[in-house]
Amino acid sequence: MIVKVTSSTLIGVDSCPVEVEIDVSSGLPQFSTVGLPDAVVRESKDRIKAAVKNSGYRFPPTHVTVNLAPADIKKEGAGFDLPIAVGILATEGLVEPDRCREYLLIGELSLDGAVRGIYGALSAAFQAREMEMKGIIVPRENAMEAGMVENLEVIPVESLSDVVEFLGGRKLIEPVRVDAGELFRSSLQYPFDFSEIHGQEQAKRSLEVAAGGGHNVIMIGPPGSGKTMLAQRLPSILPDLSFQEAIETTKVYSVAGLLDKKGGIIAARPFRSPHHTISDAGLIGGGHLPRPGEISLSHHGVLFLDELPEFRKNALEALRQPLEEGRVTITRAAMTATYPSRFMLVAAMNPCPCGHYGDARKACRCTPQQIRQYQARISGPLLDRIDIHIEVPAVRYRDIRGKYGSESSAVIKGRIDAARRRQKERFRTEETFCNARMSDQQIRKHCVIDEDCQRLLEMAMDKLGLSARGYSRILKVSRTIADLEGAERIHASHVAEAIQYRNLDRGLI
Repeated sequence: MIVKVTSSTLIGVDSCPVEVEIDVSSGLPQFSTVGLPDAVVRESKDRIKAAVKNSGYRFPPTHVTVNLAPADIKKEGAGFDLPIAVGILATEGLVEPDRCREYLLIGELSLDGAVRGIYGALSAAFQAREMEMKGIIVPRENAMEAGMVENLEVIPVESLSDVVEFLGGRKLIEPVRVDAGELFRSSLQYPFDFSEIHGQEQAKRSLEVAAGGGHNVIMIGPPGSGKTMLAQRLPSILPDLSFQEAIETTKVYSVAGLLDKKGGIIAARPFRSPHHTISDAGLIGGGHLPRPGEISLSHHGVLFLDELPEFRKNALEALRQPLEEGRVTITRAAMTATYPSRFMLVAAMNPCPCGHYGDARKACRCTPQQIRQYQARISGPLLDRIDIHIEVPAVRYRDIRGKYGSESSAVIKGRIDAARRRQKERFRTEETFCNARMSDQQIRKHCVIDEDCQRLLEMAMDKLGLSARGYSRILKVSRTIADLEGAERIHASHVAEAIQYRNLDRGLI
């Protein structure tokens, strides 16, 4: 007898349907799995046998063949345990085969028959809806994330017997109902605020400009000057995630197994700050079976790289393509996976190895050669992809103890929201959503400058030795500054301010 059960496997952040075919025939007791399974799937036979027996059911003492179709796609993960077990029990008459076809099943089994959580339940739920299935059966701990998919029954289960009794029509399990809109609103909160930072007005202005146009930033300053504090508060002034953006980001966290089972959705823009010892695969994504890296976990948020020159050179150079394209493709012998990676890069570095070059209060111990070598660890092509370079000097005592209040994130965010609305209107017929993503053609169309601006840019090109990409970065930032002021055209003052944000082009020594 052959029974077919629908399940899914992950390819990148999306789910691919898999038809689990079970054939029970006469012959010596044997359990074989075909269809390009990975080691975890091949090991499932021992978990499934124990789970079936410990749940009080009989495991057929015959030849069991499991085929995972299509056979040319690598199947990975323990999520096939549940559909295989249910299919085997369907051949025993405990489950109606036709009812199995109404639901997509996914879940890992314990030896006692309990159903454990899996990665990528949200993507699997979207797949079930796309296939116009009645619903999806998932482990209870994955029910919240799967429940965010509308027009789909999400059946939460705790054990194999729950599934068998439900599909056999002997038990009623209420579908999970999630108010995705209310969950989205209640999850939107940030732990930091710009009002907590005293001083550093120029740096805060620079981050406001960066947030206004989605520009990448690098901050240069001595240890303790507040670079990390500034970066941590950047997400709080970025425009709120749309529901669609939140779903895209949540998919990445679901696939990576980092989703909070109680929260169910990523409503606040993510902030990721990996240590400089991180591997290339940890930063970009990869592994034998590809997994998303930090750049994908920062999707629609902020990736903060502190001590930028200390990162591996290969890892930094690998950032160049994702920064331009907003996605990263990882190719392995077994599969190719594409992960979204549209993020704002915020980097921080000391001006020299000891960190005190240019500090009026502490003497620098580094030689000019050491300083040059330290700064040279960051390649020119990578710097060209960072729109704003700013100096963050040491904070003075009177700024720390000052009684005057600093603007809150909400006030700054109001100006940024207004600037982003202007950009949305400007690019309403195009796929671009912020100034930082403008193409060369769009720059020529939307960044028209007068003669005064042209003279300023010519002087900057001659003195700073800017590349063509650096020139376009200045125009993009000028457009953002004009948007923050509500100006229709770019003025000389906007260009002059944008030129000031190219510190590394001018050189620090």
